Amino acid sequence: MQDALHGIRVLEVASWTFVPAAGAVLSDWGADVLKIEHPETGDPQRGLITSGLLPGGPNAVNFIMEQPNRGKRSVAIDIHTDGGRELLYRLAETSDVFLTSFRKEACVRLKIDVDDIRARNPNIVYARGSGQGVRGPEAERGGYDGASYFARGGVADALTPAGADWPIAPTAAFGDLPGGMTIAGGIAAALLRRERTGVASVVDVSLLGLAMWTMSPGIIASELYGFTSMPRGRRESNSNPIVGMYRTADGRFISLIMLESDRYWADLCAHVGRPELADDPRFADSVARADNRGECTAVLDEIFASRTLEEWRVALATTKGVWAPVQNAAELHTDVQALANGYLRRVDFGDGREVTLVANPVQFDGVSPDLTPCPGHGEHTDEVLAELGLDEDTIMAHKIAGDIL
Repeated sequence: MQDALHGIRVLEVASWTFVPAAGAVLSDWGADVLKIEHPETGDPQRGLITSGLLPGGPNAVNFIMEQPNRGKRSVAIDIHTDGGRELLYRLAETSDVFLTSFRKEACVRLKIDVDDIRARNPNIVYARGSGQGVRGPEAERGGYDGASYFARGGVADALTPAGADWPIAPTAAFGDLPGGMTIAGGIAAALLRRERTGVASVVDVSLLGLAMWTMSPGIIASELYGFTSMPRGRRESNSNPIVGMYRTADGRFISLIMLESDRYWADLCAHVGRPELADDPRFADSVARADNRGECTAVLDEIFASRTLEEWRVALATTKGVWAPVQNAAELHTDVQALANGYLRRVDFGDGREVTLVANPVQFDGVSPDLTPCPGHGEHTDEVLAELGLDEDTIMAHKIAGDIL
């Protein structure tokens, strides 16, 4: 954990991944994040193991719950009851941020909308994540990243190969996790604004808006040039053959991103063992390579197909241009840069189980945050309520009434 937000308290009333991921980032940065969960059901994402969507057993780790909920304190309160809602309000009085994934209608019905929370704490930053934004005819429609971000936001269309029978499918939480990071950044800016001006903001981030930001070059160009998506030509028609993918001898791929082709061509030729290509009249400069793009791509195809990916890692290690292996998720566990920069953090549950989580990408002063596990359902309820000044008899009365776990 880092200390950039030490002393900041976040009251999170949210579930699944998108908005809770923001709480995880804020916790990484040092905030005290109180995750409010229903006493009986908790965050529904906790049920993915019991529903069979994740492996069970004594050593099971609900990894999709751990990643967006590490480092928080879980407080099990039923905010549907008057007693539970009053406890939430009292926690809001001690908090700097109220963070929710609930839609407007639900917030109004539960009396946790902006005006309700600010009636008890006028200075609280109110942050909400939504599927399609908080205005418009579909503001109350639910949203997951596979729908609002990946499908509606144009991401699936942009990533699906031309002529494919079906759109490409997203990986888990593909839009949720960058969305949570975006919410966290908005909250940090709002906290700075409050400190400087005394004005407490309402922060909104939607999955649709995030997708449109991600897809903004294509969205802008589509209006200017009248196409439905950015053109995707055949590899051999690329005017700069040293931008693109090449297959290796073992069926792996290398991505070349050498945008300044005249700057890097000769160096690349030397590193692939074909220095004579630098002076070949067909490929001598960017104009010649563009005119002979098909031939140049074919030559590079042959060259890269002659060695394995591991052999190319060695051969290209000192090349000046940008390139990267196309890696799978498992390979990132041994990526030298990921390890050197602390992008992977080992979390010990204290009961013999361990899991590697991914740190958020922001670091302060060159330090990667230490991570602690996702809390158990309602694990910190008594502790947090005691901090409010409730004695044991009062806490027990709330338990009997069903307000808390």
